[in-house]
Amino acid sequence: MKTNRIRTLWLAGFCLLFTTALNAQDTNINPADSTGLPGDNFSLEGAIELFKKAKSPEDFEKLLNSEDNNVNNLDLNEDGEIDYIRVIDNMDGDAHAIILQVPVNEKESQDIAVIEIEKQQDDYAILQIIGDPDVFGDEVIAEPFEEEAGDKGRGPAVHLKPYRIVVNVMVWPSVRYIYRPGYVVYVSPWRWHYYPTWWSPWRPRPWRTFYVGVRPYHRHCHVVTTHRVVRAHTVYTPRRTHSTVVRTRTTTVKTQRATGTTVGKRTTTTTVRNNGNGRATTQKTTTTRAAEGKNGRAVGTQTTTTKATRTGNNGATTAKSTTTTKAAKGKNGRAVGTQTTTTKATRTGRNGTTTAKRTTTTKAAKGQNGRAAGTKTTKTTVRKKRGG
Repeated sequence: MKTNRIRTLWLAGFCLLFTTALNAQDTNINPADSTGLPGDNFSLEGAIELFKKAKSPEDFEKLLNSEDNNVNNLDLNEDGEIDYIRVIDNMDGDAHAIILQVPVNEKESQDIAVIEIEKQQDDYAILQIIGDPDVFGDEVIAEPFEEEAGDKGRGPAVHLKPYRIVVNVMVWPSVRYIYRPGYVVYVSPWRWHYYPTWWSPWRPRPWRTFYVGVRPYHRHCHVVTTHRVVRAHTVYTPRRTHSTVVRTRTTTVKTQRATGTTVGKRTTTTTVRNNGNGRATTQKTTTTRAAEGKNGRAVGTQTTTTKATRTGNNGATTAKSTTTTKAAKGKNGRAVGTQTTTTKATRTGRNGTTTAKRTTTTKAAKGQNGRAAGTKTTKTTVRKKRGG
């Protein structure tokens, strides 16, 4: 009995520790890391790791479209299901441009990324993956890396950070496969509405959940700004494919982010309470925060609270709506203005009386001397009696 009790306590403590670790990991995620672009839902680093693990381009395609690998969370046509990614190799001598592409509809396809590989010596090859601008907003280049000690054998290097070196990918099974004699260039046979029998689409995960799953892929891959694989990039450029639907959507998001008109976050909470005396109260609160503008400041925050109460005895209905809008901070860091609008409408069933009350308070920004530039309050009351 005592042994079982100790075991139970130990398991409970372990579960608590595990849950705490997961929560701590989740709180480290910055929502601002999500750009709102399709590329948020595909891991370039993860694709590199899967290509390293794959035995061939065909095997790589299967790994990309496996839910368990948590690399693909794309839904470009917004049908509520994950898109199938097909792999297309383009070869010119020792240069390979392996395209990762999604059929968006019957007529259009969209390149997600391209893996560019060059053989520089018989036993040495380099690799980079480039995310398509129509998916990631800008061209994003990632590559695998290895770390070496910072001292290079010149004494203790306890305080020196290791430096990252370019990886020789010639030892990867998939790379050796495409450079073997007699290799037949792989082109995926699958297209829109024609997919392998082993594949079944799943529903996209929320971004925060997906991001937690892809972070381990960042350990051995990083984003860079230099094109190292020049010849393979030349092979790919004239073959690049884009979808008008995806390009238009990405352009719209980029424009909205640049002007600060994108709605960054919208939260709605609805509460219903029965008070037991025939009174039912429903309260709905919606908070909308706009995206950051060019100066990195929030363009505005609007909070709307709607409260409706109905009493069964006299049939009275009361509705109250409060809207608070806060404008962005100016260059001096002070709020440009705050406006609060309160609207209250009451209708009583017995005498037919209707009362509407609206109060608007506008506070201007503080001036350079720290004093409020102005405050304006307007009140409007309307009463109407049935038959009056």
